Amino acid sequence: MLDVLLMIVSGAIIVLSLLQSGKSDGISGAFTGGDGLNLFANVKERGPEKVIARITLVMGIIFFMLVIAIRIF
Repeated sequence: MLDVLLMIVSGAIIVLSLLQSGKSDGISGAFTGGDGLNLFANVKERGPEKVIARITLVMGIIFFMLVIAIRIF
């Protein structure tokens, strides 16, 4: 039962990660040294982006709790 739930949560994390908008210039910015590659920049999400980011965070926490629960039981 927990294994199936873990697979569902994993799929949801993948989908939510793909739905999030990029915060950098992409691969070309990484190789050319673009200014958008600052990982510690204070970027605020607004509206739907904030909701998707929060749901992704919650799904990540649930994922780790399920992994620990599967390992214990």
